[in-house]
Amino acid sequence: MEKEIRALKARKNAVVMAHNYQPMEVQALADVVGDSLELAVKTEETGADLIVVCGVRFMAETAKILNPERKVIVPVEDAGCPLADFLTPDLIREARQRYPDAAVVVYVNSTAESKALADITCTSANAVQVVASLPNDTILFGPDANLAAYVQRELPEKTIVPMPPGGHCYVHTGFTLADVEAARKRGGRVICHPECPPEVQERADLIASTGGMVRGAAAGGDEPWWVFTEREMASRLRVLYPGRVFYEKPEAVCADMKKISLADLRRALEREKHEIVLSREVMDRARRAIERMIAVGA
Repeated sequence: MEKEIRALKARKNAVVMAHNYQPMEVQALADVVGDSLELAVKTEETGADLIVVCGVRFMAETAKILNPERKVIVPVEDAGCPLADFLTPDLIREARQRYPDAAVVVYVNSTAESKALADITCTSANAVQVVASLPNDTILFGPDANLAAYVQRELPEKTIVPMPPGGHCYVHTGFTLADVEAARKRGGRVICHPECPPEVQERADLIASTGGMVRGAAAGGDEPWWVFTEREMASRLRVLYPGRVFYEKPEAVCADMKKISLADLRRALEREKHEIVLSREVMDRARRAIERMIAVGA
């Protein structure tokens, strides 16, 4: 199957993009593996005719928005994101009415329609830099309330209004202070994603996106790392740094990220399904918000 997938990629001039949370056998066959920001940037750099996004739907939508003339597919049609579903276009419109002088910052973990209503998007890797780049004192930020709290703590001069107040990723809200205490007893550093609850962030040694975790691990040191994010991230770090020790929480599983198998990837390449189709208006408006983010950088 691996040989067939490689042959199909070559024959169709296809590039496979995989998120850090994808199963390791999928990551092994990807041309690019990274976090949301890295994948967004790399999609524009490829010269492929076909872009296959092994992740969840909002990631494939982002690739399509940045490459409107190319065919973008996601191997499993119902690979969604419960976090993205928290934020709707109506919520953004209502928030703008309540805060007319505020800027709207939408996390890339959101639908294309929500991105189209944003002034700028962000990822967990650059959320602080994006918000700091805006002249507005008040920022409407969605959909992840824990990431909003992280930005608020880093930028106390701003007023961050989460939309909605309870938006969250169920994988990251599963991490607790008890997990931190257990890690401390065994020894090592606690590295957490900014989607984790604020009380966990406050006790962590490092708060980082998945791409930031890769860069942080490369900086050296031989202490064990407790990786407080989706468990596949620890597997990726073990591959990148085989001499290091990385612990994961076995229960920290994103069900949607695990929907894509090698058989799904092969089928997607053979049949070129499931294609992402968005209206030109949504793509144009969302692309402006994404490109503003990319201009800010990581």
